[in-house]
Amino acid sequence: MDIQILYEDNHLLAVNKPAGLLTQPSGTSQDSLEAFYKTWIKEKYQKPGNVFLEAAHRLDKPVSGIVLFARTSKALSRLHASLREKKAVKIYLALVDKLPSRPEGVLEHYLAHDSHHTRLVVGPSAPGAQLARLHYKFLGPRGNGYLLEIHLETGRYHQIRAQLAAAGFPIRGDERYGSHRHLAENQIALHNQRLEIDHPVTHVKLILEAPIPAWG
Repeated sequence: MDIQILYEDNHLLAVNKPAGLLTQPSGTSQDSLEAFYKTWIKEKYQKPGNVFLEAAHRLDKPVSGIVLFARTSKALSRLHASLREKKAVKIYLALVDKLPSRPEGVLEHYLAHDSHHTRLVVGPSAPGAQLARLHYKFLGPRGNGYLLEIHLETGRYHQIRAQLAAAGFPIRGDERYGSHRHLAENQIALHNQRLEIDHPVTHVKLILEAPIPAWG
């Protein structure tokens, strides 16, 4: 795997995750981003013993883009607090095959999480229902598709994938949620392109950006 480091210091490591790779170990034989970079740190800095490295957030296996790791437990707890308190800004890009009827808007649904899948439910009283809200903006054509910018207001399981599909413009390659276009194996056209978050130790604002993949 190519080394794609976006930021590194003694407290943090930010990398550009390729599509098709797990963020964290799953207890199976599948490779993960976290395991790869633990080995990379151990070898680069010749660290004896175990290496502390834990993702502050996770991307689905077929999704690419920024993943921020903590290199200390203190950094991890502070990053989790920033994310929980919605002090971080995450911007995703999605390629869709159908142009939304409005160039920008807000999508709001109630979602319930089943095994490896998210489904829409009628309202807040439905079993397992959680409010999901995002903002989208049409950025322009890209190839033979349409590029959207996504701002998450909530962070639900498979939220972007389920909500764009429910609105009638599923993400290219996301056959689980209604796309009829196939991309490379374990890849969908969804990318965590930008992350703004305060450094957990220095408190300086970090602005991280990851280049958009080819989506071929």
